[in-house]
Amino acid sequence: MTRRLLLSYLTLAALLLVCLEFPLGFLYSRGERERVINAAQDEAESVSAYAALSIAAGRAAQDLPERAAHCAARIGGKVLIVDSSGALLATSHPLTEREEDSLASWPGIAAALRGTATEDVRTSTIGGVEYLAVATPVGHGAEGQGAVRITVPTRMVSERVHHVWLLLALGGLAALAAVAALGFVIARWTGRPIRELEHATKELAVGGTAVPVAITKGPPEVRSLAATFNRTAARLEHLLSSQRAFAGEASHQLKTPLAALRLRLENLENDIAEHRRGSLAAALTETDRLARMVEALLAMARLDESAAERERVDLGQVCAERHHAWSPLFERHGVWLVLAGDAGGEVLALPGAVEQILDNLLSNALRVSPPGSTVTIAPRPHPAHERRFPHRASGSGRVELHVVDEGPGMSEEQRRRAFDRFWRAPDAPKGGTGLGLALVQRLAHVSGGEALLRGAPTGGLDAVVSLPTAGPRHPAPPVRPPAPHTWRCVPTRRPGRPRSRDRSAA
Repeated sequence: MTRRLLLSYLTLAALLLVCLEFPLGFLYSRGERERVINAAQDEAESVSAYAALSIAAGRAAQDLPERAAHCAARIGGKVLIVDSSGALLATSHPLTEREEDSLASWPGIAAALRGTATEDVRTSTIGGVEYLAVATPVGHGAEGQGAVRITVPTRMVSERVHHVWLLLALGGLAALAAVAALGFVIARWTGRPIRELEHATKELAVGGTAVPVAITKGPPEVRSLAATFNRTAARLEHLLSSQRAFAGEASHQLKTPLAALRLRLENLENDIAEHRRGSLAAALTETDRLARMVEALLAMARLDESAAERERVDLGQVCAERHHAWSPLFERHGVWLVLAGDAGGEVLALPGAVEQILDNLLSNALRVSPPGSTVTIAPRPHPAHERRFPHRASGSGRVELHVVDEGPGMSEEQRRRAFDRFWRAPDAPKGGTGLGLALVQRLAHVSGGEALLRGAPTGGLDAVVSLPTAGPRHPAPPVRPPAPHTWRCVPTRRPGRPRSRDRSAA
């Protein structure tokens, strides 16, 4: 902002100087030109009057050469006097024979012999006089007694004009320097509270809190803006704090009564008739679902409160750990869990974010996968020709984490809405909370990535999470042609006869 204000001040000052100095310079140049022309004309008229008297007295040959030489010495120029026929009477400088014979044809002398005084003025671009010659008739009437031609040196006039233009240029530069110094002070004074507002706005956007901005600096409009920002920031901080506190406290307060409710329902199991056991099992299932929902809400609340920096995470190692941890559970449900691909590497993510993303995606995949099907974990490099995440694109590379199941899948409309909080498919069985995918997308966003759902070739879902790569820790080695892609499958041991269980949707 300071640069823009300073540039605007300098532009206005430069325009003002141009509008003032150019007319002033040209006015002075014209005045100098008129002054030197008038002086030359006065001198020419004086010599013309003297020549008329000398010609009338018959003393032209004796008096005029001395007069011409004296006048030329005084003005530092050249004086030439001719009679009515154009013959040379006197000159202050030598002429060639050809020049003497052609004097009557010179434009100025020819006009003066006809009784018309003339001046030949040549000026430079900035108004300086480069050449000045004045011709005046001797005597009166239509046909005079001769003509006087005076050539005036213009070096002094040109130097004065150039000197004035130089002074105007230096004065303009000095004025611009003064405007720049004063404008810089004013721009800094005007922009300081705006910079403070910008800094406070960034802090508010990053951490949700902002230090109040001083409202005693800057113009009145900026002070009013600072006061409005302080009120808005305080209100927003209060609303965010209230929302976080409510989510966290509500989640914590609900955990205890839910645990007590489940314990009491389990204690009733021996006192309920056999044909009522189904209702009790359904109540326990809903209790578990509420408990999972509370845990998800608490995780989201903690995620919103955290302002942790992203760190390097070994994606391949995390995938291997989660594969090892989830394999027994998948085996008990008769589902194969396969770790495929060898394109992990380090990515940038919040601490623990990749583990939570995989846990939620694997939990959803297990819930919808029929016995005997396969769920695949596959980290892959992001294809350079695809633009799945245009609004997240950056100069760094990206890695895609795929979790592919063979469940019933979703329609395109359902895939678009699957990341909404508490949304569940209309035909989804009991057991889901509608918060798992919302938490996945939130974790991906704060880690600098994105999450989406695609249709899998096997008919299920392909959950894709794109994360930015961490880049090399040391200068990268020379680029080599990529090796042919190889697949590394790490399946669980082939499950035995699967146990029956209820299918549920994500």
